[in-house]
Amino acid sequence: MCVMCSTLNVLVYLLVISHFVVEIACRVEFTNVKCNSLDKEFSDFEYCYLKSVNRSYKYLSLKVNLFQVPITKFSTKLGLYKRFSGYKPFLYNFTVNGCNFLKRPKSFPVVSYFYEIFKDFSNMNHSCPYDHDLIVDKLTIEQINNRFSKTLTFPEGDYLIELHFLAYGINRAVVKVYFTLS
Repeated sequence: MCVMCSTLNVLVYLLVISHFVVEIACRVEFTNVKCNSLDKEFSDFEYCYLKSVNRSYKYLSLKVNLFQVPITKFSTKLGLYKRFSGYKPFLYNFTVNGCNFLKRPKSFPVVSYFYEIFKDFSNMNHSCPYDHDLIVDKLTIEQINNRFSKTLTFPEGDYLIELHFLAYGINRAVVKVYFTLS
C-alpha cells in the first residue's frame, strides 16, 4: 500500500511539473536577401529572392551566371552580424580559400558548419575548377533553423550573414542574408 502511495505521489508530482514546463524552441525566419555583383563582366545574378509559399514555408533561391570560366582560384569571406543599433560583428568573421576547403572540408570545422546549411541545396559541391553557373535552389528555413537553434544555440535577435566571393583576389559578389531568431 505504501509503495502504491509513493508511486501515485510521483505520478501526480510529474503531472503537475509537466503542466508548468514549457518547451523552449527557437525559430528562424528569413527577412531579406540581397545579392550584388561587383564585376558584371565576371558574373551576374540571374535571380536572387525569398519566396513565401505559406506562413510556415519560405525558401531562398539564387543563381549566379559566370562569364569567365573556368574559375580555378576563389575565396569566401563570411561575416555573421547581430543587430545592436545597426549590424555589429558577432562571433564569426573569417576568410577561407574555397578550393582548399572543398578539397578537405573536415579540415575547416567552422566553415563546414556554415557550408552544411546550403550544400544539399546547391551545385557548389565539388572542388575547383568551376565551369558552370552557381545555384542555390529552394534553401528552406528548416535547414538554418536546425543549425542556429539546435546544433549551436544563438541568442534571439536579428542577424545578417554576409558573404563576399573573391575570385583571383578580386571581390566579385556580395550576398547578404537577413534573418530573425526568436
